[in-house]
Amino acid sequence: MFKTLLARARQGYRTAGFPAEEPGLPALFRGRPELDPTKCTDGCRQCVDACPTGALRVAEAGVELDIGRCIFCEECVAACPEGAIAFTRDWRVAASRREDLIVTDDNRPRVDALGRELRRLLGRSLRLRQVSAGGCNGCEVEVNALGNVVFDGSRFGIEFVASPRHADGILVTGPVTANMKQALLITYEAVAEPKLVIAAGACAISGGLYRSHPEVSDGIEGLLPVDLYIPGCPPHPITMLDGLLRLLGRL
Repeated sequence: MFKTLLARARQGYRTAGFPAEEPGLPALFRGRPELDPTKCTDGCRQCVDACPTGALRVAEAGVELDIGRCIFCEECVAACPEGAIAFTRDWRVAASRREDLIVTDDNRPRVDALGRELRRLLGRSLRLRQVSAGGCNGCEVEVNALGNVVFDGSRFGIEFVASPRHADGILVTGPVTANMKQALLITYEAVAEPKLVIAAGACAISGGLYRSHPEVSDGIEGLLPVDLYIPGCPPHPITMLDGLLRLLGRL
């Protein structure tokens, strides 16, 4: 017991100071991408051809990057000869609307807070049932990290529950494989109204690397109404926490 207390004392206070303080992000963290259309050369498609998920496309106004499909691999950065694409360290990439995930320059996605009545019903808590709909376990591990001592979502009333009947909504990860589709829909129906749906990770938003495969549904779009999109492959716990707090009107 003495050794345990001594080790705890040496560790000190481990909970991150976010959102009151800037988060401590790892050195290799890749956040919100920025595009500089003035650097794009007419007819150049090198970044588009390099993208493994089809997140980039050439539009009339220039190149568009869909961070709902993006896996933040930076293959496009390496392929672009003019340096028109860069990934910043901005963790704020969650959005309320799917169209807000389309990046054309240095624009930032935004999260709209829930209505006053729904926030009143939720009070100071948010209970979520997490559904892994065929994920690789990357997003699932980061979701689990929200409950550890560093990120500690419970200090904001954000907790994950075992039963959808005890939940205010569901948080979905994975591309929704054929054998998980019915289970996902049943879980959603079991949550009492009003309920929230959160898509976490590229797979849940768009299918990610598995998009267009005959055994997946390309994420939950078209299956369920989505209240919050959290891009990433996987999304960092700070990105998820930031999106959830903005949804709750806490930021």
